[in-house]
Amino acid sequence: MAQKTSWMKARQTKFAAYTAVYLLIVLAVVGVINFLAQRYNKSFDTTASKKFTLSDQTLKIARELKQDISITYWDRPTQFTAARDLLDRYKNLSTKINVRYVDPEKNRTQAMAAGLKTLGTVQVEVGTKRQEAKSLTEEEVTGAMVRALKSGERMACFTLGSGEHSIDDADRGGLAQVKTLLESSNYKTQTLKMLEKPEVPKDCMIVIVAGPTRDYLQPEIDALKKFIEAGGRGLFMLDPPLKFARQETDDNAAFSNVLKEWGVTLDQNLVLDTSGVGQIFGLGPEVPLVTSYGAHAIVRPMKDVPSALPIARSMQVANGAKTTVEKLMETSSNSFATANLKSAEIKPGPSDKKGPFILGAAGTFNGDGAKGQFVVTGSSMWATNSFLRVNGNRDLFMNMLNWLSSDEDLISIRPKEPEDRRISMSRNQIQLMFYSSVMGIPLLVVAAGLSVWWKRR
Repeated sequence: MAQKTSWMKARQTKFAAYTAVYLLIVLAVVGVINFLAQRYNKSFDTTASKKFTLSDQTLKIARELKQDISITYWDRPTQFTAARDLLDRYKNLSTKINVRYVDPEKNRTQAMAAGLKTLGTVQVEVGTKRQEAKSLTEEEVTGAMVRALKSGERMACFTLGSGEHSIDDADRGGLAQVKTLLESSNYKTQTLKMLEKPEVPKDCMIVIVAGPTRDYLQPEIDALKKFIEAGGRGLFMLDPPLKFARQETDDNAAFSNVLKEWGVTLDQNLVLDTSGVGQIFGLGPEVPLVTSYGAHAIVRPMKDVPSALPIARSMQVANGAKTTVEKLMETSSNSFATANLKSAEIKPGPSDKKGPFILGAAGTFNGDGAKGQFVVTGSSMWATNSFLRVNGNRDLFMNMLNWLSSDEDLISIRPKEPEDRRISMSRNQIQLMFYSSVMGIPLLVVAAGLSVWWKRR
């Protein structure tokens, strides 16, 4: 009996020793995994829209940081978890990015010093400069980073008075979204009525001509020409001179001649895309979908990002006497251009030219001690409220502006808005789902039970 008791104690001791060893091994493995996870934070985004992947622009800004940047999220602790899903991704990009989560109720003096007004506020600080994100989204947080990092004012002046699109117009044909986009990227905007005073103010860094429907007068053209050739920057979006629309578009021949001197010859045509690719995005042939880009810095990051340029004309590109010009983008070989601008009918004719066609170009004017820059597109509607957020249009516009303002470090693919992936169902589909789930499945279960009972009776 004593021998059996001794054997049992030895067995229990041995079992306890094994258990202790196994427990230590498990704890050691878990500890090592925890250590590696903290030191090498790596995640994989398997969502279709890459919802949890930061954009190219955010990655580029983080890689090129030369000074420390602080991101502070002010809210109740119960909201910190949701904020960490986004802000911790910023923290993991660079050791120069510091993220804090602060409860303003427990840190009232800090909140007062920061000028906090509402809960859920994201503040970005670089040195003594502080910017706020309007919402907890990558687009807003990265925009606040850009505003905090960039110094000095960048003024974009939009010409007005000859039928151009307006930055104060929130309708489909307006540029209100462009204005919001620019202001979130540290630009200031103003309108320029050159009919009243044909000159470009000194505080204008960039002049934007957005689809004039009326001819510019010679004093206006001279002012724009003088501005670029003296080292200014300009974005010129000129539509085809359609004659069938309710409001016809003038030829603007005198202004086109200036662009021709610089190396950009605008064609008198309308480019149409019959490849059918645009139909995937709900676009018609009047909206050429561009997937072929040049090697210029503006479009270099857009290799896999299509853009859409509705109601566009083509152009010819060549270096001028004092200019160097490069193409930016062109249509596919399945496009054609009609010179019949008096008919709304889309029908290829024997005299129509086949693509590809250049729809945008960028150039540099090498003057005496001054270097002007300009971008020309054969369409203006692509930047309006109805098309700005179509595929890569927003990136294309901001890349143009950043190149013109010599901010090439900001040229990239920007944060996208969260994709709406809700399922839209017709009335018949809703009824089918209701009857199949509420009646169909229970009836199948009953039928299966009856079948089993019948076989076993």
